[in-house]
Amino acid sequence: MKAQVRTLTGEVAHEIDLPEIFTEEYRPDLIKRAVLALQSTRFQPHGTDPYAGIRTSAESWGSGRGVAQVPRLKNGSRVARVPQATGGRAAHPPKVEKILVKEINRKEKRKAFRSAVAASISAELVQGRGHLFEVAGSLPLVFEDRFEEVTRTGDVIAALTALGVYADVERAKGSKKVRAGRGTMRGRRYKQRKSVLIVTGSEPLRAARNLAGVDAVAVDQLNTELLAPGTQAGRLTVWTESAIRRLEELS
Repeated sequence: MKAQVRTLTGEVAHEIDLPEIFTEEYRPDLIKRAVLALQSTRFQPHGTDPYAGIRTSAESWGSGRGVAQVPRLKNGSRVARVPQATGGRAAHPPKVEKILVKEINRKEKRKAFRSAVAASISAELVQGRGHLFEVAGSLPLVFEDRFEEVTRTGDVIAALTALGVYADVERAKGSKKVRAGRGTMRGRRYKQRKSVLIVTGSEPLRAARNLAGVDAVAVDQLNTELLAPGTQAGRLTVWTESAIRRLEELS
């Protein structure tokens, strides 16, 4: 399998052979497991005070009073401490020691990564995610290594426009909306679509950091979640020639 390498102006420079990883079978089940396992490592443990609802003066009145033998406050008759009573403690509150990280086998994780890489060159899956691209020829989209030397965001925009994928960045920019619910008060006020993933050979492309929905990473930082945000594979990905070569070594 071959891919066309394009210049910064969108012209075809030459062709390269794609590594075998791009022929991996599509396994959405493994991709979903791998992404959820990655996301679970970022969950923040939370729980209540272990003594919440227990630090109280409540004691049972005992038998012979014609009332239930449940703990009652000293200065009244209100029930406390027991979970089955109004005003009592929580029955099974969240605990910080709960194991939140989901496990995944190493071979399954590797196969999921390879499958997500292969899914990035399927035009049907990429369009199914809602990405917009107008490229003469088939995926993947590969730039020459000069793209890694770009230092201005305007030059990145010009290169993506010449490649026919900048419309997808504008789509992500227009999708920014205020989140519904309590998340607006907790540091996650806005929601925005994911756009192009830019994969370079050695260092991430810093000039692309400000583009809406764009992620720029080096090939050795690549993972299944970047290739399949929200567990859905087929992200529109732009590679550099050196990234393709290093991907062959890493796989």
